[in-house]
Amino acid sequence: MALQVTVEQVEGSTPITIVSLEGELDAANYERVIDLVRQLHDDGANRLLLDLEKLEFISSSGLVAVHSSLRLMAGEAPPDLEHGWEALRAIQDESDRGPQGNLRICGARPAVWKVIDRSGLGGVIPADPDRAAALAAF
Repeated sequence: MALQVTVEQVEGSTPITIVSLEGELDAANYERVIDLVRQLHDDGANRLLLDLEKLEFISSSGLVAVHSSLRLMAGEAPPDLEHGWEALRAIQDESDRGPQGNLRICGARPAVWKVIDRSGLGGVIPADPDRAAALAAF
């Protein structure tokens, strides 16, 4: 199933950008997600919520997209995608930094969350069961 991406803004004292992913996040489309998050950050987004409620599958390339989103929202460069496995190994380096506050995940299905958590990102990116809880936690 192709990946569908929607972007919403929630205004408030601190605006939050919501990126909802539906379908499969894999090698065919992960760079599109990275480019989108880069553009959102460049346009001034400081808080990003990845809504994964309708994401059915995430591959190792999808993990790289999530990790790159974390780095971009922290104002850092994402891992170099040309170095293959090094981009995945960089995920382990994040676990030493602890949870980050400017990116959250919500609504991940158990199978998707299992992949995220086992990669090491589960301890770095705060996750909430649904969108309302995630927005309140920001």
